[in-house]
Amino acid sequence: MPPPPQTTAGGSTFDKMKMGAIMGSCVGLTIGFIFGSFSVMRAGPGPRGLVATLSQYMLSSAATFGFFMSIGSVIRTESQYAYALPPNATNNKIAQPLMMAWKRSEERRRAEQL
Repeated sequence: MPPPPQTTAGGSTFDKMKMGAIMGSCVGLTIGFIFGSFSVMRAGPGPRGLVATLSQYMLSSAATFGFFMSIGSVIRTESQYAYALPPNATNNKIAQPLMMAWKRSEERRRAEQL
């Protein structure tokens, strides 16, 4: 069976947010199950019962992790122009002063190290 085709497109920002929320919710369910089980074993199920107590731990943890992972995945989403200079940055009149300033600062740093 051949491998699936490789694509560079990662989907829209909303798709990445949904994927972050799903991944965070799955992690939150697992962590909620672990901590909820430990809490039930340590202190007992309480007046609401075992299932209600455990589900409360799991759902609150899933909601928290899902929310923060969705925000984190949107923040982490990089556009093609966000952090990289264009391929012809050395010929670009706007980027050339920045490149020269960076080279001068590197030369100063190397001179200070000697």
